[in-house]
Amino acid sequence: MKKIAVFLFLVSFIVPAALFASGSQSEQSSGPITLTIWTHEDANRTRIEEQYIKEFMAANPNIKVERTTQSSSKIIELVQTAFAANEGPDIFNLSIEDEFPYIANGRVAPINYQAAGYRNMADLLNTYDRTFLEPVIVGNNVYGLPLEITNWCVYLNKKVFRSAGLDPDKDYPKTWEDMVTVSQKLVIRNGDIITRRGYDFRYPYYLVDFVPMVEQLGGQLVSADGKTAIVGDQAWLRFLQYMKDWGPSGKNLGSPTYTAVRSLFNADNNDVAMASTGLYQQGRIKSENPAFFNSNDWMVVPYPKFANATKDVASCFYGHYYMVNAQSSKAKQEAAWKLIGFMLSHSEDYLREAALIQPTKALLNSPTYKSMPYSDVFTKDMQRGHIVYYAAHSAELQTLIRTAVESVMLAGETPDRALATLKKAAQELIDNK
Repeated sequence: MKKIAVFLFLVSFIVPAALFASGSQSEQSSGPITLTIWTHEDANRTRIEEQYIKEFMAANPNIKVERTTQSSSKIIELVQTAFAANEGPDIFNLSIEDEFPYIANGRVAPINYQAAGYRNMADLLNTYDRTFLEPVIVGNNVYGLPLEITNWCVYLNKKVFRSAGLDPDKDYPKTWEDMVTVSQKLVIRNGDIITRRGYDFRYPYYLVDFVPMVEQLGGQLVSADGKTAIVGDQAWLRFLQYMKDWGPSGKNLGSPTYTAVRSLFNADNNDVAMASTGLYQQGRIKSENPAFFNSNDWMVVPYPKFANATKDVASCFYGHYYMVNAQSSKAKQEAAWKLIGFMLSHSEDYLREAALIQPTKALLNSPTYKSMPYSDVFTKDMQRGHIVYYAAHSAELQTLIRTAVESVMLAGETPDRALATLKKAAQELIDNK
């Protein structure tokens, strides 16, 4: 994707360059080093990363590592607040749409290739599929290494399908129109309250899960030249009408007010039939409900498209990248890249133990990856998709889309009025960046 060359972020992030050199995290180039690493919660990943860190500290007794985890949503806020106070962690990771602004604002140090285990930039680029490094390449530098690359397909509970008289192998939804029809057969309600959903969307993640629906209909989030927001009124109107019909005032099939279906799917409690999520979900099913994982009662199917789609687009893929704070001392930066390189040298372990894809050429062509259940479905959908939109203002655009969708689903707003509000606010955002 073409990068949006915008280098402004939230006002709290605009800090004189001098502060970077004299920040509170500076220290002598020799002597003991303490590295802080902030990352999102994942029990399977925590288990293996804590082991890697233990091994790393044993091999590097002058380096102490303090690893802290938070929920995926909470860490976004904490990292932003910490950097605004010039107290950011030495190492952090976020999804690229939330992380790219830190690159754009000079808050991230470029990779120290030798410390990370590479001869030079060319050696690094030859190790990975370059598609997945593009979001962190700016100018002649690379600013992050991928902890995980993720796209979402649809997980399906076969038992729930059969309980509604559906054949999961034949009746799974291929189109968004099918998704409505199938969900109407699967949904169970107590009055107006849904007690079993056929499917529901990943509501916080509008750029990943919703924008592709608009693109299928011929619309765009931002024009190719980066100057126009919310392109293709008819596509956006059809999308907003679809969401209005899906919600409580329409067919009442789901809502942002309910618990996320991804977090319910693993329990196999007959409260959800389908959920959009990544390959990583398999690791979580296996650890949380091994009986369900080892059964033949779940499957993965492709991201649907509209019956008359003008473009075949799957869910966006996105990356979480380990990055290093540019305000950390040079000694800390070198130690940080050394630690990151060591951890990420275990890509097959990350895949086996946590179902996370680190897109090295070797891993993507390995028997380990190809033997993962339904990895072929994820691979084919990734080929249909593209990287999520990322720019200095991507998080703000996502919030505007959220407001539009929730206004039609929950507040009785008409799609045309919601679209008008969205277009105006999104265009002002782009014009002012």
